[in-house]
Amino acid sequence: MRLDRTLLAVAAIFAAGMSLAQPPAKPASAAASAAAGASAFTPAAHHCIDFVRRLPHVNKQLCEQAQLRASGVKSVRGYPIYVRDVDPGQAKLRVLVTGAIHGDELSSTSVALHWLRLAQVETLQTAQPVHWRFIPMLNPDGVLSTPPRRVNARGVDLNRNFPTPNWERDAAIYWEKRTRKDPRRWPGPKPLSEPESRFLHEQMQSFKPNLIVAIHAPYGVLDFDGPSVPPSRLGRLYLDQVGIFPGSLGNYGGVHKGVPVVTIELANSMRAPLDSEMRQMWLDLHRWMGERMAGGAGSHAK
Repeated sequence: MRLDRTLLAVAAIFAAGMSLAQPPAKPASAAASAAAGASAFTPAAHHCIDFVRRLPHVNKQLCEQAQLRASGVKSVRGYPIYVRDVDPGQAKLRVLVTGAIHGDELSSTSVALHWLRLAQVETLQTAQPVHWRFIPMLNPDGVLSTPPRRVNARGVDLNRNFPTPNWERDAAIYWEKRTRKDPRRWPGPKPLSEPESRFLHEQMQSFKPNLIVAIHAPYGVLDFDGPSVPPSRLGRLYLDQVGIFPGSLGNYGGVHKGVPVVTIELANSMRAPLDSEMRQMWLDLHRWMGERMAGGAGSHAK
C-alpha cells in the first residue's frame, strides 16, 4: 500500500542523512491554500523572528521553509493564527496537527514545525495519500507572553473550552472542585468563547479530519480518545491514557464526535526532542495510520 511505500521512502531519506533544512519546500497546491483560507507568506515577515526567538530548536530557515499562511483569524491580542496545508492531491486521509493549545508548551510548536518539514519532504519524494493540515501555534497569546502562559490573553484554558455535552455544569464543577479554581485551568465563560478555540472548531467542521494529532508537553506519555485501536507508542512515548476532561479537545473530538484524537505529551515543554526522536515519532505515527486508518477509514468531524 502507498503508506508502506511512504515509510520506506522516508526511512531512505533519513538513512541518507537528509537535513531537515534541505531542499526548498514544495509549495502547497492552490486548492490547499484556498482551503486553509491562506494569505501569502513573506519570508521576511516578523513572525519568524518571534518564532525563532521564542521556540526551542527552531531556526529561521525551518520557519521560512514552513511557508505558513495567516488563516485570517487572530488571537485575542491580535496575533495571526497560522496554518499550512501539505496536500499531494487525491489524498483519502486528512490529518489535522495542532501545537501550543497551551502557550507554555513551547516544544509542541517546535515538533509541529519539524513534522511539517517532514511532510513537505515526503510530498517531494512520494505520492503519499495524506492531506496534512498544520496549526503549529494555536495559542500565540500564551506562547508570546513573557513568561509564556498556559492560557490565552483572557485567561482561558483553550483545552477546556470545547462544547462537550453538559459543559456548563461539568466544566464549572471540575474547575471548582477538582482544580480548586486553578486560574491556569479556567474553562472560560461559555464553550467556544475564545477566537482560538472557535477557529479550531471551525477547522474540524470544514476540513473534516479523519485524525487529529494534538501535541502537548510535559508529561512524557501518549494519550488517545475515540474509535480505533490506539497506537501503543510513538518514539519514546508509550500509551498511558490520562482521562477525560470537560471541554477538552480529546473529549469533544474523540469521544463525542468520533474523530480519533492522538494526544502527544512531550517530556519537556521548553526543550524539543532530538531530531532522531521526532523522526521516529513521525514514522511510528505513519505506521499506525497505515495499520488502522488505511484508505481514509475513520470517522469525520460532524
